[in-house]
Amino acid sequence: MIQAQSDYKSNFLKKWDNAAAYTIECAEAMPEDKYDYKPTPESRTFKGQLLHMVSNMMWLSTEYLEGVAYHENLKEIDPSKDQMLTILRETFKLSRQAVEDLPDHKMRDVVNFFAGPMEIQQIMMLMTDHMTHHRGQILVYMRMNDVKAPKYRGW
Repeated sequence: MIQAQSDYKSNFLKKWDNAAAYTIECAEAMPEDKYDYKPTPESRTFKGQLLHMVSNMMWLSTEYLEGVAYHENLKEIDPSKDQMLTILRETFKLSRQAVEDLPDHKMRDVVNFFAGPMEIQQIMMLMTDHMTHHRGQILVYMRMNDVKAPKYRGW
């Protein structure tokens, strides 16, 4: 059982690193003057999508993987593109470290989540799924602004 959990973690980290690199490439490709673009009035801006991704990664990895309360409010900051890229890179590193530091025997621990009890592995899946969902949105924003998307890699 521990071997399977260890394999899951190593596979997760490989995928996480590739997803991080791809997401950062997307953020780099979008011109700074398009960071405030949003396709509809009720949508998030491109930058808002990135901040939402960062906030979710930090919340899930801090609160559920590390067991430390997360109280950051990124809704009130307005970073430049360079600052946003730094925040994005650092958040991917911190989230990766939280997974790396998680003992294998804790992978199946159940935590109380607003959607109901979940295993830590499910929280990790949620981290990737949520990030992928919002990366898909920023890719659409890029295409709507004639910005060429980086070559996809899904593994």
